[in-house]
Amino acid sequence: MEHISQLTAEIRDKAAYPDILVISRIFLPKEAVIGEYMYNRCLQDPERVIVLTASCSGDKVFDESQQFPVYRWFYPRYWRSGFVGNILKPFVNIVCSFVLGIKLYFRYHYRYIEWGHGYDFPSLLLLSYFLPIRFFIYLHGNDFLCTLHNPVLRSLFKLTLKRAEGIVCNSSYTQDYLRTAFRLDTPTHVINPVIRPEKFGNNVESPSSLDDLRVRVRQAYNIPESAIVILSIGRLVKHKGFDRVIDNIPLLLTFGVDVHYIICGEGPSESELKSLAHRLRVDKRVHFAGYVPERELAGYYAACDIFAMLTLLDTKPNNMEGFGMVYLEASYFGKPIIAPRLGGVLDTVQHEENGILVNPNSGYEVFQAFNRLCKDQQLREQLGRKGKELAKRRTLHRSLYKSEGRNAIL
Repeated sequence: MEHISQLTAEIRDKAAYPDILVISRIFLPKEAVIGEYMYNRCLQDPERVIVLTASCSGDKVFDESQQFPVYRWFYPRYWRSGFVGNILKPFVNIVCSFVLGIKLYFRYHYRYIEWGHGYDFPSLLLLSYFLPIRFFIYLHGNDFLCTLHNPVLRSLFKLTLKRAEGIVCNSSYTQDYLRTAFRLDTPTHVINPVIRPEKFGNNVESPSSLDDLRVRVRQAYNIPESAIVILSIGRLVKHKGFDRVIDNIPLLLTFGVDVHYIICGEGPSESELKSLAHRLRVDKRVHFAGYVPERELAGYYAACDIFAMLTLLDTKPNNMEGFGMVYLEASYFGKPIIAPRLGGVLDTVQHEENGILVNPNSGYEVFQAFNRLCKDQQLREQLGRKGKELAKRRTLHRSLYKSEGRNAIL
């Protein structure tokens, strides 16, 4: 790891011929969907990439173990949360990524920049004028929504997109939204996130280890092995649809299904959801796990029989879920999914292939999906097996450079 003050220091170059500078304000070891996405991108071509990102807790040990050079601009610890940090961070991100981007160019003479998100894009726009490079910009959803309601930012962002060699969207939904918001000739590519098993800890691919985790989690909540467990993971906010799952628990019990529901996550709707479970007299069946670190999630995926998230479209102007990462994770662990027929979910869940897609506003559709999966073990196993196959599919980022004659393996 190198901070701004260390750029002139002697270091050991880990990449023989790096020609791609990957810039992201979020990068591992910090837990974040964009950070994970960009890290997985770097792992595909470690010999070609240099990473430029912001500092975070635990970064030094992490960076030293990587196969590619990682440079970080410094954040004081008291900036990493709180009002002052939120105000100053965007400015620091823009200035530092611009200054470091130029210094790293004179060190490596890279030919491309891959900008990991739409945030802080003015730095990228300036770099494209100052340096003889081409660039790709990645978009995930919320990162470009925040530019649409400010005329100045919108114009600058559109100019940035026009100057790009290509735009990479994390899902077809994000791509469609982008095309609606901006009429552009810039080539767009869809590269879905992928699963990196290591983030869930050791031995997650071992059936015996997963069986042990399954038993351990079920015992922690006094759930018998014969019971059906439904799992949801996410921030506890209204549009995530946790209440729709809870509504179905008493109905399933009435139809003779021994069912439990585990919710992993924290958020403002927690007390409301607990009150709903109590009011429906299923509070002994609905278990709130709170925040669960990534390395412990494997146990919860292993413990469940069905993964369900009935997310609704969020009407907030600066909120958009471009890709359903938790659905992909559930498929990786071989779990059948019940999901809404909308948005970025459609890139992850294929109806009757690895899950069942429903209208989350239709109580009848939702209940029929739960009732069907709860009572049909063969169907659960069939959908789970197909899900594991789909979760292993990936598009390699080197396909962006196929005009160079490099292999683009799917």
